[in-house]
Amino acid sequence: MEGGALVVGLGNPGPKYAGTRHNAGFMVADALHARAAGSGWQEKFHGLTSRVDLAGRPAFLVKPTTFMNLTGRSASRAAAFFRVAVPDIVVVHDDLDLEFGVVRVKVGGGTGGHKGLVSCAAELADPGFVRVRVGIGRPPFGDATDYVLQPFTKIEAAELADVVERAADAVVAVVRDGTVKAMNEFNRRGAADEEP
Repeated sequence: MEGGALVVGLGNPGPKYAGTRHNAGFMVADALHARAAGSGWQEKFHGLTSRVDLAGRPAFLVKPTTFMNLTGRSASRAAAFFRVAVPDIVVVHDDLDLEFGVVRVKVGGGTGGHKGLVSCAAELADPGFVRVRVGIGRPPFGDATDYVLQPFTKIEAAELADVVERAADAVVAVVRDGTVKAMNEFNRRGAADEEP
C-alpha cells in the first residue's frame, strides 16, 4: 500500500457490547492505536477516527459507531473523504468459521453472513477490500447470533490479548508489505485449522 490505508475495525458501540466476541475488530483497532504514534480519536463519518503511522506508513483507523449492520456507512464515507481505494481498505472482523485464536488475511470473497461485511460490501459497492479475520469459533450449541454478542470465556480471555496483538500485526503486515506477503505470513500457519 503505497499511499494511505483505511483500517476499519468492526464492532458494536457502547459498554453493553464491550468485550464481546463481535467486537474483536474494535479491540484490534484500539491495539493499533495504542502502539502507533497518532492523533486522538475524533467523531467523524459515523464513527471514531484516528490518523496513525503503521510501520512508517500513513493509515486511518475507524471504529464505526453505528451498529454492525450499518458499519458500511462509516467505511464508505471515510474512504471517500481520505480518498482511499477499495484495495487499500482493511476490515478487521470476528469470524465464526475460524477457531478461536486463528488469524487470517483474505481479499474479497463472500461475507459468511457477517452483517458488518455485508454492509461494507454494499456501501463500498465492491467486496474487494482486505479482511483480517479474527477467529472466534462456533458455539457448541445454540444460536450464533447470541454467541457473538457474549463475552469471551475465561479460558479465551486469558489468550485474548495475544490474539488481538497478532491480528494487529497482520494489519501492519498488510500496510507495510502488501496483501500477498501478509497472506503468505499469516495464512501458512497450521493448515489444519483453515476453514473447509
